[in-house]
Amino acid sequence: MSGQKPSLKSEDSTQSRFQVDVVTEASSAAPGQPPAPAPGSSDGSRPPEDSKGRFKVVGFMDSGGAGDIGLPPDVFHEPDTGKSDSVSLHSTGTGHTHISDSHSNTYYMRTFGHNTIDAVPNIEFYRQTAAPFGEKMSRPSLAELHDELDKENFEDGLANGEEPSAAEEAAAALAAKEGKGGSVKFGWVKGVLIRCMLNIWGVMLFIRMSWIVGQAGIGLTIAIILMATVVTTITGLSTSAITTNGFVRGGGAYYLISRSLGPEFGGSIGLIFAFANAVAVAMYVVGFAETVVELLSDVDALMTDELNDIRIVGTLTVFLLLGISVAGMEWEAKAQIVLLFILLAAIANYFIGSFIPIENKEPKGFFGYHTAIFLENFGPDFREDESFFSVFAIFFPAATGILAGANISGDLTDPQLAIPKGTLLAILITGLTYVAVALSAGACIVRDATGDHNDTVSDTVNCTDAACTLGYDFSICKEGGCQYGLMNNFQVMSLVSGFGPLITAGIFSATLSSALASLVSAPKVFQALCKDNIYPGLSVFAKGYGKNNEPLRGYVLTFCIGLAFILIAELNIIAPIISNFFLASYALINFSVFHASLAGSPGWRPSFKYYNMWVSLAGAILCCVVMFVINWWAALVTLLIVLALYIYVSYKKPDVNWGSSTQALIYNQALTHCLNLTGVEDHIKNFRPQCLVLAGYPNSRPALLQLVHSFTKNVSLMVCGHVRTVSRRPNMKELSQDHARCQRWLNKKRIKSFYAPVFADNLRQGAQLLLQAVGLGRLKPNTLVMGFKNNWSDGNMRDVEIYINTLHDAFDLQFGVVILRLQDGLDISHIQGQDELLSSHEKPPVGSKDVLIPVSKDSDSDSCPSKTASTQSSPLIIRETKCPLSLTDQRLLESSQQFKKKQGKGTIDVWWLFDDGGLTLLIPYLLLNRSKWGDCRIRIFIGGKINRIDHDRRAMATLLSRFRIDYSDIHVLGDINTKPKKHNKLSFKELIEPYRLKEDDMEQEAAERLKAQEPWRITDNELELYRAKTNRQIRLSELLKEHSNSAKLIVMSMPLARKGTVSSALYMCWLETLSKDLPPLLLVRGNHQSVLTFYS
Repeated sequence: MSGQKPSLKSEDSTQSRFQVDVVTEASSAAPGQPPAPAPGSSDGSRPPEDSKGRFKVVGFMDSGGAGDIGLPPDVFHEPDTGKSDSVSLHSTGTGHTHISDSHSNTYYMRTFGHNTIDAVPNIEFYRQTAAPFGEKMSRPSLAELHDELDKENFEDGLANGEEPSAAEEAAAALAAKEGKGGSVKFGWVKGVLIRCMLNIWGVMLFIRMSWIVGQAGIGLTIAIILMATVVTTITGLSTSAITTNGFVRGGGAYYLISRSLGPEFGGSIGLIFAFANAVAVAMYVVGFAETVVELLSDVDALMTDELNDIRIVGTLTVFLLLGISVAGMEWEAKAQIVLLFILLAAIANYFIGSFIPIENKEPKGFFGYHTAIFLENFGPDFREDESFFSVFAIFFPAATGILAGANISGDLTDPQLAIPKGTLLAILITGLTYVAVALSAGACIVRDATGDHNDTVSDTVNCTDAACTLGYDFSICKEGGCQYGLMNNFQVMSLVSGFGPLITAGIFSATLSSALASLVSAPKVFQALCKDNIYPGLSVFAKGYGKNNEPLRGYVLTFCIGLAFILIAELNIIAPIISNFFLASYALINFSVFHASLAGSPGWRPSFKYYNMWVSLAGAILCCVVMFVINWWAALVTLLIVLALYIYVSYKKPDVNWGSSTQALIYNQALTHCLNLTGVEDHIKNFRPQCLVLAGYPNSRPALLQLVHSFTKNVSLMVCGHVRTVSRRPNMKELSQDHARCQRWLNKKRIKSFYAPVFADNLRQGAQLLLQAVGLGRLKPNTLVMGFKNNWSDGNMRDVEIYINTLHDAFDLQFGVVILRLQDGLDISHIQGQDELLSSHEKPPVGSKDVLIPVSKDSDSDSCPSKTASTQSSPLIIRETKCPLSLTDQRLLESSQQFKKKQGKGTIDVWWLFDDGGLTLLIPYLLLNRSKWGDCRIRIFIGGKINRIDHDRRAMATLLSRFRIDYSDIHVLGDINTKPKKHNKLSFKELIEPYRLKEDDMEQEAAERLKAQEPWRITDNELELYRAKTNRQIRLSELLKEHSNSAKLIVMSMPLARKGTVSSALYMCWLETLSKDLPPLLLVRGNHQSVLTFYS
């Protein structure tokens, strides 16, 4: 049996919709033996048609062919066709996973226990391409489940035709490499809790806390601590909400803010937050160096002088910290644990010492716990111009550091669990510690002490301080000069502690741990910012090294910034700005939660529920208030820097889409306003021409779009409609790519328009769809804009019939109609090259152009290439070296750009011959409001009688003044009804000759048959009936050439043709005669509803 393939278990079952190749699990065909034909294939060379799917479905049988294996004993198996459709998921090793069948091993992976290619819900389907914790799988696409069996499926083998790019494959490979356990990840204790506690427990705890108690008293000190804790707790709650609203990658505060509020806020905060952390390294190292130099000074061991010694010690220290950081996160985490133990020992040392009163410490103000001292120190005693807010400003930086864990979010095992748990617990523990130290110091140390053993109580009447009750008189300190006590001695905690040098070690530990955390945080945040390419010049710092993707370049940059500020050694000015940078980050994190909640996006559903949008808003406001309390000018500098960076990023518009709450709120606002508009009736004063422009691909008729954009920009709606008449509709991937490219082209050219393509059999059918369906509520087109069909006489007259009927359809739907004619034409798609619609990675090399070669019949003259892999529905793009254009094409290109330039002085001639409601007059007025047309003047041309010219001019002048429309001149055409010149009549006769029916020269039946087959033909009766109207068009053509041959633009009332009476050919000849050999001409006809009013 090993050399033969077993047959299917059910011989009489009908053929499945997918081809089934039956193979054995244990063995394959004998070497050299050709494979047996697949079932359903007559000759073994080709599977049947219904096997053209994306999946190859394989049935596994045991080697003996006895039947299926692996089925549960309690499951009854029927030999039906459904069996052949079972699937399992398997990886390709490229970050994507495809589907195949396994009857035995994957029975429980089948949908509801029966065989189908439909897939059950699976977390792997929802991963991004570069998923770090697993490979992305592709569910069956809708087309694969829904399309006809004989339809050719996607050739690329991925759902919806999504082929991974090289960058995606590289990212997936990196993610897969990281997922194998090579990288070091931290839990919530080691990664978040310890880091946050070390960063919050700074030098403030040891050298400033006692002074704050002396100034503000125990009561206000606790109030200060609680105020700071409220701010940090609210920020911690907001951070927890954001981090539990989806998978969190590296980047800390930058990642949280950018993914919530968008790249503008994220990019500005990310840069200053990374810079703040880099400068904070210098601040903490200088704090450490100052302590070391003070110890050296006590033993008279200075190397040079104090300032230079600080620089030397600081430089050596930052080199040591850089070495630890570069060694890897694991070494850095070990160093943090050692520093934590030292810090905890120092804190414990202080509390233990506070319970051991020693007599020789009493002259220096330490008496142990006494109620009298507690009561005396409970109230404030502000000195040296200090106040509650100034003391608060000094303390608050000690409460920062709550983002130390979030900043290494990319190195956490489970950021969604670790960040909320670790951050909030760290805030609680450190807050309680600060309160305990405040209570302890205030209860056992007096504010002032001389340090002299001889200052004992001698006058019990005048001595009323707490020290007096304990036998010491320190009243001399009220005159100043004392060096001990809470107010005077910053090292009082060393005095109280059981072992003084351990407090010094605690100071060292606090400064070094904070410096180390900042040295790690800054490069991590900066690397995430650079990876997103928000600031293109900084992308060099995005590269990571090693199994943990360490930002070594970022480490070096942070080291250089820190070293520079260490060498300056003057940090009193920069310190408040740094504190404000951190506060600005906290404010935006809080605002992010409020904004996301306000936007109400379905994607905002954090698993952390203990937050409130209004509390987060209060937190954001509090952060801003604290910024100004700490230092008002530093707050202003911070806000100006954030604003400048925000404007820069907004101007650059980085090509990213993170589904921010800003997008969600814009959608909400747009939807609300659209719905509000539907409840308001249209009013003449608010009329604006909302244009549906049939331009094809946007870059094929730029002149048409630019002119329409000139009078719709920031005023009204503009939709670039595209009727695509292709033999085979592209798949959804091609459609979405085309749509994205076209909309991107419009955005790049700053043309404020929507791109709306439709598929139809011809232009008329597509236009009907667009005219009826495009728009939303009141944001709906009311004016159809088209280009004049210049080549109508050279093409198929059926296209003319379709073109004219499209105009009739627009009038039937109460649309205004505008037709633009340029003498050189509008369509430049055949010469321009379509590279402008290509995405950046598809740009052709410089010096080349695209030559378009149609590969299928496409009756839509607006078409231009789809720029996709499919060559069945769009022209090929073949790149050649650039060659010179013909003179005709050069003129066409120049003509297509004429509306981009400033028009200079000239006239816009308005031939308002028929009252269409005022659209013919409104469009020129809107044009004059643009700077490009601002130097032009309007000239009005109207029809009239020779004996009433003055009367007609005065009447029109009165009307225009009522409309408040400026004009330079009014021309009354009294000779408009004069017969046209003979040679012009002959030219018109020659023009219509090929399109006449000439029914007098044939049998009536033959004439009727021909008219039915070719309805565009002109009958003799029709020609006679409209002879006067025809002569009027010829005469108008003469007058146009006489009066408006030098105008910048002519806007003219378009003649109407009665539907069903005037043939398409005759109407087209009228339009041709009117518009031939003239400057740019707009033929305009409103829907005869007033669009102008002189009522207020």
